[in-house]
Amino acid sequence: MNQHPASVSPTIQPGPGLSLTYGYGTDRGLRRELNEDSYIAADPVFAVADGMGGHEAGEIASGLCVRALAEMPQIASGERSITAGVLQQYLVRADNSIREATGARAGTTLTGAVLVEQMGMPYWLVLNIGDSRTYRLSQGRFEQISVDHSEVQELVDAGEITAQEATVHPRRHVVTRALGTGDETEADYWLLPVEEGDRILVCSDGLTGELSDDEILRILSTVADPQDAVDTLIQAALRSGGRDNVTAIVVDARNVANDDGAGTTAPRQTSDDGDEVTLPRPPASEAVTEPLPEPVVASTDHEGEPDDDRR
Repeated sequence: MNQHPASVSPTIQPGPGLSLTYGYGTDRGLRRELNEDSYIAADPVFAVADGMGGHEAGEIASGLCVRALAEMPQIASGERSITAGVLQQYLVRADNSIREATGARAGTTLTGAVLVEQMGMPYWLVLNIGDSRTYRLSQGRFEQISVDHSEVQELVDAGEITAQEATVHPRRHVVTRALGTGDETEADYWLLPVEEGDRILVCSDGLTGELSDDEILRILSTVADPQDAVDTLIQAALRSGGRDNVTAIVVDARNVANDDGAGTTAPRQTSDDGDEVTLPRPPASEAVTEPLPEPVVASTDHEGEPDDDRR
């Protein structure tokens, strides 16, 4: 397996008490000549980009996308001050870079979770554009946070097909929003309070195309170490066919507490119609001063092997 070289899950403490442990990996799969997935696993940003375009163009698109995210100053400082507005600025940069490099002939999806703070409380800022996915296993509840930008998702939303029918629909791989191509490049954002024991999964559709949500949940619920969970998920996807590139990041949150030492169990912020909303965040008063590991920014070389770009 063309696994990203990570035998031990990094553990980082971005602030007093709260600690993150995470694992990551990617594989070309069994049928693709190239690996067009790229990812970034660098506190506070965990994201996966799935390139589209073929002839190495998709690989270029996804690589430019994660490198744009890696340029955010919070990656170097470890500050949890990223907002949806900041993210969108860097996505616009990525979109422009991809269009210039590929002549708008290639694009990429992007999904992920960013650890942020608001009024001293930790939150997951989830972003999505395209059909890669971000899930959360929290307090025994497993759910897909992101919503696919795809033709089949629109059919499901319209009640024309069921979610099960969408998994085998001939148009299931057609995305309606991406970076680098098309007219719509705005990402969707959700802000979720971090809860004790949260497990976040960020993955490309090479995983979800092979494994059902129930199969993913079984692995996430039974494999304790994040890196082992990533390895198990990728191997399961390969055993199920491995028809596409497969990339996954698993992030665990521990010792989650507010300033009073109580666990963060605040309800999600919702609008009147029940949709998740993203709240603006005031500037952070101080940066994290603990030493942080170098970020992992991985695209793939022309043989499908991971190509680390550590900044």
